[in-house]
Amino acid sequence: MKIQKICVLGGTGFVGRHLAARLANRGYSLKVLTRHPQRHREIEVLPGTELVGADIQDPKILAEQFTGCDAVINLVGVLHEYANQSFRAVHAELPAKVVEACQATGVRRLLHMSALHANAAKGPSQYLFTKGEGEETVMQAQNLAVTIFKPSIIFAPDDDFFNKFAGLLKFSLVLPLACPNSRFAPVYVEDVAQAFEVALENDATIGQSYELCGPRVYTFKEIVEDIARMLGKKRLVVGLSDSLARLQGKIFGLLPVKIFTTDNYLSLQVDSVCSCNGLEALGIAPHSVEGVMPAHFADHPYDTLRQSARRS
Repeated sequence: MKIQKICVLGGTGFVGRHLAARLANRGYSLKVLTRHPQRHREIEVLPGTELVGADIQDPKILAEQFTGCDAVINLVGVLHEYANQSFRAVHAELPAKVVEACQATGVRRLLHMSALHANAAKGPSQYLFTKGEGEETVMQAQNLAVTIFKPSIIFAPDDDFFNKFAGLLKFSLVLPLACPNSRFAPVYVEDVAQAFEVALENDATIGQSYELCGPRVYTFKEIVEDIARMLGKKRLVVGLSDSLARLQGKIFGLLPVKIFTTDNYLSLQVDSVCSCNGLEALGIAPHSVEGVMPAHFADHPYDTLRQSARRS
């Protein structure tokens, strides 16, 4: 299936910026939809890329913007709910609207970002449950060539996860940590972007779902302790008991800016580890945290924290 023009939803986010740059530099024509184009003018400098102000929750606008495109990539997802942003609207209802708009406009190819262990039948959290609902809707769509990606935590020098904890560790000699034994296999953002590119160029990926993980599994506590070491700081990371972790999620969930919630606690009850790493099937050798992040924190410890604060 020859793909030339792609409409990207979520193209101004962390993964989206990396993926848009990769695809634009490989000659694809991109249309990136966003509610706030004035905040993301850097996207417009990418070759062959158009930044469009649009309400992606409006089915008519989706159909209008998808017209003339060969493929759609949906990267939209949220980790926290707010009054104007629910898991269901973003993870379940939006994918259904995307499918309908693709079918109405003749778009035949859809690449969809889900989450590792998303499950509409028994997802322990609303995040994983609604991600599973969206995944099912997309995969069951008629007359649509679909590929789904399910990553573990995604890392890079400009990520939110590693930089958020770097910021906390800078100011805290002791850091209480919920669910310290939860396990992750952090995957490098450029490996994720490459997986999308491979799928666009290989019809054998149609109808497939790929779990994406890095080469090593860590506990949550090990990750945070490693961040402290990369920053060159001696910090005590104290794992909270289950009851205290629940309490932390309940209290923090009441704050206006969400850092950790009960739903996050529930998501952490499932290890974010691949049963079968799709990167291998796609011919991609995964990068390790140790190969990417130490030099970044050593060279730019304070710039990184400032950039992370500006994004939040």
